[in-house]
Amino acid sequence: MKIVSLLPSATEIAFVLGLGESVVAVTHECDYPSAALTKPHITQSIIPSGLSSREIDEIVANKIGDSHSLYTINSELLQELQPDLILTQQLCDVCAVAYDDVVSAVCFLPEPRPQVLNLEPTTLSDILDNIRQVGDAVGISGKATEVCDALQARIDHVGRMVAEHAQTRPRTLLLEWIDPLFCGGHWDPELVQIAGGFDALGRMHEPSTQITWESVLEFNPEVLVVAQCGFPIERSIQDIPILEARPGYADLAAVRDGRVYLVNGSDYFSRPGPRIVESLELMACMIHPEIFGEPDDPKKILRINALLAK
Repeated sequence: MKIVSLLPSATEIAFVLGLGESVVAVTHECDYPSAALTKPHITQSIIPSGLSSREIDEIVANKIGDSHSLYTINSELLQELQPDLILTQQLCDVCAVAYDDVVSAVCFLPEPRPQVLNLEPTTLSDILDNIRQVGDAVGISGKATEVCDALQARIDHVGRMVAEHAQTRPRTLLLEWIDPLFCGGHWDPELVQIAGGFDALGRMHEPSTQITWESVLEFNPEVLVVAQCGFPIERSIQDIPILEARPGYADLAAVRDGRVYLVNGSDYFSRPGPRIVESLELMACMIHPEIFGEPDDPKKILRINALLAK
């Protein structure tokens, strides 16, 4: 079976199921696991590099508003590969090739046309279901069940530790974007909840949305997590002065207590694949370090006060 993955999360799902050899093409954003970097790229972004967060947001808003995709698909390569299965999504045109563009490209392929599997999670359980869907599609349901059981055991462990040991639920805000401000959506508020925090601004199981700075001041988070969608920590660092310049930022409880964190929003939180469970574990470390300690790799979380100290 030949698989084309049009999602970084789907690529990770395929590899965790042992299907790496079957993956014949991936997106330009598929960077994990390292073996995915050897695969041909079948997509390209139309967003120029080097733009500010505000400029990126404006391009995204204009293109999506005009029903234009932010990505192009290499139809010639798709014709050449003749895949049996295409993994894609209809959840967010900001994150991947528009679903309608995928369907249009497939219509030009000769019979028998590939199966197009739409992975569209909005909850943590949906993400596990997506893994099962891929397993079912390629006839390895048992392997998919094994993978999901292991991931569920880690989720349950976090929830159990919180239930047994957490004395409080700190007010926690996850930001998916800084300029303008966007709260966490879909599964992210669920991760905060399981990890023992309280997020009044996030949109549980719904798309993230723009929020006001006034609402942030009113909520006064005790833990502030910056996980900008698609940005590694190094890129998010560039936007921290935008936060710091907002009136009242220094008075937030999270800032006063040194509990503002940067995480890789490209690898974690905004990528609904197997590593979403690692995202949960990182969140638990940030909300309840007294219970969960430091992450296995300290480079996965950067505290802003530590950054400023340098």
